[in-house]
Amino acid sequence: MHLFPPSVLATSGKSTPGTNVTENQDKASEAAVTALVDGFGRKLQTVSLLAPSEPLKKSMQENYGDFVSQELLAQWANDPTNAPGRQVSSPWPDRIEILSLERLADSSYRVQGEIIEITSVEKTNGGVAAKRPVTLNVEKFESRWLITAVKIGAYENTNTAGTKTAVVNSIVYRNTQYGFYFSLPGSWQGYSIITDTWKGLAIGGTQGENVVQTGPLLSIRHPQWTAQNPRQDIPILIFTLAQWNSLQKEEYHIGAAPIGPKELGRNSKYVFALPARYNFAFPAGFEEVEKILEGNPLHAD
Repeated sequence: MHLFPPSVLATSGKSTPGTNVTENQDKASEAAVTALVDGFGRKLQTVSLLAPSEPLKKSMQENYGDFVSQELLAQWANDPTNAPGRQVSSPWPDRIEILSLERLADSSYRVQGEIIEITSVEKTNGGVAAKRPVTLNVEKFESRWLITAVKIGAYENTNTAGTKTAVVNSIVYRNTQYGFYFSLPGSWQGYSIITDTWKGLAIGGTQGENVVQTGPLLSIRHPQWTAQNPRQDIPILIFTLAQWNSLQKEEYHIGAAPIGPKELGRNSKYVFALPARYNFAFPAGFEEVEKILEGNPLHAD
């Protein structure tokens, strides 16, 4: 969306005095770049970053292919965590509002703007649910303008004085394979994901303690964790709906605790749960993990 008068367009290059042709070319280029970014911004809500890998690649190609270079699309396909798009069901990215254009050369621009996110409330009544700053590099390839780089900043808040402040104390772990994301404090920047398997043991009967069910166990590990000084992980058990229902019927059990895992969230395919007595040893950082979990940090799509 073009929300600024021509006077705020910053250009680093200069037109030759007295040449209206060059000035007209600049205006045409600015209009083309603006239309490109606006069209790209309208497509962000159509690409779910929580989709499985192959459907996500297809969706990005179909929706972003007319706006973004193939090289950048390939980068996003290999690392969706750096790709723009719809992260959760609500709020969702509605558009990009352009704040400024800077001409870097005859065939390239830098665009500064904001990704505007809304919910059904803002869609009906107007307004903004959230904003994120975004910087885009746009280059011309023969007669076609394409976005070649996108850098997205942190969400912005509005404090009690009405002043915008960047949210710097929150990061998000997103898992596109199982469809959930987990909010973490900024101090967890550089966290790692440890993958393991939970085992469900038969209860009584002739099977004894045989393993009758298994599933993924993902642990979010603090960046300061070391073998010499381990810290409390955030473990997440992942169940299919059938496995979870079977567990609730006490058809098997996990571990020796007399109580079962605690549900953190679910989607149409999986249930995400916290193991019982996950912090029984009270390692360093267990109080912080308890506080994180009190904030309901896991959201499933």
